[in-house]
Amino acid sequence: MKTLIIVESPTKAKTIERFLGKSYVVKPCMGHIRDLPKSTMGVDIENDFAPHYITIRGKGDIIKVLRDEVKKVDRVLLGSDPDREGEAIAWHLQQYLGINDEKCRISFNEITDSAIKAAVQKPTAIDIDKVEAQQARRILDRLVGYKISPLLWKKVKKGLSAGRVQSVAVRLICDREDEIKAFVSEEYWTMYAHLQAQKGELVARLAKIGDKKAELRSREDVDRVIADLKGEQYRVDSLAVKGKSKNPPPPFTTSMMQQEASRRLGMMAKKTMQTAQQLYEGIAVGGNVTGLISYMRTDSVRINDEAIARVREYIGGKYGPAFVPQKPHQYVSRKGSVQDAHEAIRPTSVERTPAMLKPFLTTQQYKLYKLIWERFVASQMAPALYDVTTVEVSAGKYLFRASGQIVRFAGYTQVYSEGKEESGAAANSANGDDLSVVASVEQGQILPFNSLEPKQHFTTPPPRYSEAMLIKTLEELGIGRPSTYAPTIDTILSRYYVVREDKQLYPTELGMLVVDLMKDYFKDIIDVEFTASMEEQLDMVEDGELAWDKVISDFYGPFAKTLEVAEQEIEKIVIAPEQSDEVCEKCGKPMVYRMGRYGKFLACSGFPECRNTKAIVNTLNIKCLACGGNIVQRKSRTGRVFYGCDHYPECTYISWELPIEEKCPVCGTQLSVRPTRGGEKMTICPNRECPSKANEVKKPKGRPAKKKSE
Repeated sequence: MKTLIIVESPTKAKTIERFLGKSYVVKPCMGHIRDLPKSTMGVDIENDFAPHYITIRGKGDIIKVLRDEVKKVDRVLLGSDPDREGEAIAWHLQQYLGINDEKCRISFNEITDSAIKAAVQKPTAIDIDKVEAQQARRILDRLVGYKISPLLWKKVKKGLSAGRVQSVAVRLICDREDEIKAFVSEEYWTMYAHLQAQKGELVARLAKIGDKKAELRSREDVDRVIADLKGEQYRVDSLAVKGKSKNPPPPFTTSMMQQEASRRLGMMAKKTMQTAQQLYEGIAVGGNVTGLISYMRTDSVRINDEAIARVREYIGGKYGPAFVPQKPHQYVSRKGSVQDAHEAIRPTSVERTPAMLKPFLTTQQYKLYKLIWERFVASQMAPALYDVTTVEVSAGKYLFRASGQIVRFAGYTQVYSEGKEESGAAANSANGDDLSVVASVEQGQILPFNSLEPKQHFTTPPPRYSEAMLIKTLEELGIGRPSTYAPTIDTILSRYYVVREDKQLYPTELGMLVVDLMKDYFKDIIDVEFTASMEEQLDMVEDGELAWDKVISDFYGPFAKTLEVAEQEIEKIVIAPEQSDEVCEKCGKPMVYRMGRYGKFLACSGFPECRNTKAIVNTLNIKCLACGGNIVQRKSRTGRVFYGCDHYPECTYISWELPIEEKCPVCGTQLSVRPTRGGEKMTICPNRECPSKANEVKKPKGRPAKKKSE
């Protein structure tokens, strides 16, 4: 019997075909073959929100190949990804290709020989609840996007879009920026006593004044404490050693993987998912292509019993019996169940260590695989055990405290220390003291006084979101799902609602304007709790607890009324263009500020007769050493800030970093400064060909646009 298996990608098809015999043909469909039309709403609001699906433009040749193959075989199996989107792809294929066999769906969590052969032996019916959950999401997003976006076009600019998840993500970033702008820093002080112990100097921090927590708000408070402590003896009141255990973290969900890849590897969410997809679909290892990780879109932390048994055996053989916990660790997913359908992200074979696979992987594939492998192995290892020593020293009514910890048993941290990555396994102590100093004092001992060290601090505002922080926040708030985090961030960046600078996400003027309009007229759409509740309802549809059309109708009734009011109110808004001091050099009329894809730009007020536009440049008080012109700040086509000469195109000096009026001693290029993680600045040469040490820091790929056009 000849069998056709249809999967999404050519790589996946090639990997699966290798596992099966000649009686199987595996072909890719390249994702969805049908979708709602782009040119119209595609949803019949008057007919119970029935969707109108059409074949996607450009898929004709693929569909023809699939139709021809269907005619040649006895059976068709649909092996798309095991999530809502995958289920919807399978359903559309079944409907469009006329597949009559009800049990035509195969699902697998990893692309390995055993998993694929087991799946083809047990085909099931398509899960219509999953299909309807995907359909409900698609229709909700279409209603929101196609109804609100035209209003934004009228009052802001053409080409803008609104979406349920993306609008909330932009709002979070804008709200954080408002918090930062409104933040007022407050002064506070910490006080350290430097005392002489048997094995060196003990540094203890002021913890209490009387029975209250020590709070020093000014220099006057500090001086008062210093005066009170004159002549006081510093006595060791207590010396406590307590055992502490630290359990391993769970294996990766999609969100956790994206956060750790961003934090540890500097990978953007989109790149992380692309790399994970490659590891899932299959890599050639020693001539054989096989999937290296399980399915990478999941919010589950569950691991199947067979994989747990294998990793426990591996841990015992590699690290010894003490590193294997008596019982396997069980982790609870976000929904509170350990028996959900999907698994966490894990290697398909724990025996394939990162070191073994390194010759076959790209640098990014290796780094991400190593991250996944170590996290999985660590998740089933014994806890790390520490001895924590705490010393309390009294001086009059003042109590000082010093503490430190030492590793008694490395436990799960051993897997990281082998990879030369710090994970808390090294001995350390608070305040930077050597732990032996903390442990060398005795209760009741009077410690000789060396000095008091006050330190001034100022409170800082909340940090701007990084990709990792935004994903974590969206997940905690219940907004979006594993498959939506990376596309959401990619969308808000590509729409220029947000820009990424030094790994931080900043709202643009355009993003702030859109969010303000949404807050005024579509409060529910941009409301965090409302959006989260919609996600919960979609989950209920997938679980068969709620009808998809009821979710849509319950949403659309109030939304239609809001839309009607918003259309009337927005029509009344007149946004007059902001006047500038510049005059159009082509027709002599005043130039005005208008909103473009990359923010504001200058345009002639005589439009449409005169279509002259100019980028807004910020002239800095820095001379161009190449020609004597002025350095100006511009933005690239991606919204990134760069610097150039105002004599362009005659002078082509360009730098990503802020220039200074000094030349490179090796190549003569004007030097720039770059902020470091420590908040300081380092001098670099923007000439990538320069062999000087000033050019050792890796430069961004590509070059900024020489001239920005709106």
